Amino acid sequence: MNLAIRAENLGKMYQIGPREPYKALRDVLAHALSAPFRAVSLFSRSSSSVQDSQSNRFIWALKEVSFEIERGEVVGIIGRNGAGKSTLLKILSRITEPTEGSAVIYGRVGSLLEVGTGFHNELTGRENIYLNGSILGMKKTEIDRKFDEIVVFAEVEKFIDTPVKYYSSGMYVRLAFAVAAHLEPEILVVDEVLAVGDMAFQKKCLGKMSDVAKEGRTVLFVSHNMAAVARLCKRGILLEKGRVTCIGPVEDVISKYQTAAAQGTAEGTKIFAARTGTGLIRFKEVAVFNQNGEFRLYSGCSASIKMELEAVRAFHSSHVKIGIGINGPYGDRLITLLNKFDPNAQTYMGSITDGTVVMCNLPRLLLRPGTYYLSLYIDINGEISDQIKDALSIEVHEADFYGTGVMPSSSQGPFLLDQTWHYFPAENNETP
Repeated sequence: MNLAIRAENLGKMYQIGPREPYKALRDVLAHALSAPFRAVSLFSRSSSSVQDSQSNRFIWALKEVSFEIERGEVVGIIGRNGAGKSTLLKILSRITEPTEGSAVIYGRVGSLLEVGTGFHNELTGRENIYLNGSILGMKKTEIDRKFDEIVVFAEVEKFIDTPVKYYSSGMYVRLAFAVAAHLEPEILVVDEVLAVGDMAFQKKCLGKMSDVAKEGRTVLFVSHNMAAVARLCKRGILLEKGRVTCIGPVEDVISKYQTAAAQGTAEGTKIFAARTGTGLIRFKEVAVFNQNGEFRLYSGCSASIKMELEAVRAFHSSHVKIGIGINGPYGDRLITLLNKFDPNAQTYMGSITDGTVVMCNLPRLLLRPGTYYLSLYIDINGEISDQIKDALSIEVHEADFYGTGVMPSSSQGPFLLDQTWHYFPAENNETP
């Protein structure tokens, strides 16, 4: 096996809470003289309370993390905020040391973890390119050979001899990525920093990382953009609360991540932990079911979304927008349902009060089989009252949508559309 990275039982612990204050000499002397009295008071406390107070001062950002990555692999590392992704990359990039365990890196690492990582603000773009190349162990002739390509990719030709402290965040990250990707590290580590760039730059970066992978180099990619992870990576690692919970094909890892992120299933939920908004009107319970009242959905069959609301006071429904976003497995928005889209919606009349139930009926579900995720929001006169991302996960099961026994493959898109075809023989040129 030709390994690029081997991590064994990695752990990283941080101390939290207030830092110890600065002590003058008199404070140190007073502390020493009072030691016998503190010892007496210490014994008067239970050992469990002392241990509890000490344990509350520390947190494990990573714990018992083990994996192997082969040379030339492109691996996506995903997880919620605070899962330990950035801490892991800092250890692999030798920026911080693990508290326990080990990480063996076989090759030169180029990292892009934060905007301008490794840049010196007082140096020009040109000088920083050579500085970073030297840090990576490259010779000046090697950097010279790549210099023009880096500058063109970063689109900073006019500012290459300007100190980078005057760069915008976009210019900063363009140059930082260009340096990290072009100076030929055996292992390229990229954190969510690409989100700083615009869409054109992100597309260019993904293309460059794909080229790097084709050259046989290893790429570690951290992103909340599941579509980008799925496009670029073959394998994934899912982190939850500092531990590895899943390693495998990237589609399976993303599916587990999305399912875990959803706060409920089609059967509904009464508690939404992660939500934002003013709370004047909120979703109390949401459920999705078919024409028979069963929590099982089929392609081509009808579906209903039932939403029970809670409100602090009555609101006229003409001022209220209730929206449902149906998202794909990679978080991309597929369909938006909105009460304002229906000219005959009953919610346009009367008031919404505590306990009001709103129904959204879909006469024919035009989604192919698969797992989808519902996001919910309520808007009152342009202000978000309740917003819940990934509120529910729903599973759409296979059915004979067209009545032909033929179903499109997953590569042919997420939607199924009713269609009719007509044929006109060549000898009959008449068309409708």
